[in-house]
Amino acid sequence: MKAEHHLHIHYTIYQNLTELPEKAAHLMKEAIAARQKAYAPYSHFKVGAAVLLKNGHIFIGSNQENAAYPSGLCAERVAIYQASTQYPDEEIEMIAISGTAEIPTAHPVSPCGSCRQSLSEYETKQQKLIPVYFMGAEGNIIQTDSIKDLLPFLFDGSLM
Repeated sequence: MKAEHHLHIHYTIYQNLTELPEKAAHLMKEAIAARQKAYAPYSHFKVGAAVLLKNGHIFIGSNQENAAYPSGLCAERVAIYQASTQYPDEEIEMIAISGTAEIPTAHPVSPCGSCRQSLSEYETKQQKLIPVYFMGAEGNIIQTDSIKDLLPFLFDGSLM
């Protein structure tokens, strides 16, 4: 028997950095600074990410491209893998992401599918939601309460 369902996600839109909670604003500024360090000679699309751990440590990442495209790595994964390497059992409190093209992007830039899947692994591991804040070079900032809001039908270890 056919059963139709509807999916609803919750998210908040902030108009600028000054509207964000203090911790989130600070973390987004770290992501913006990290974006400036991106190595993006092919796409010219720069992304910065910052991960805040419960212990207060912040880890940043920027996208790192390579002429052999699959060999590059996104900013979100650079930051979260670095955090996990240094503090494998520490809770992730929140993530901030900022991305832009050569012409400044005012539309919020969300994580790609690979990053969403990778980030979801950590939310599943810690069994606590991880808020995600994302923006372009300027303008609106979107905040989700959970990575699951970005990837509602995630693939996790319970399926293996």
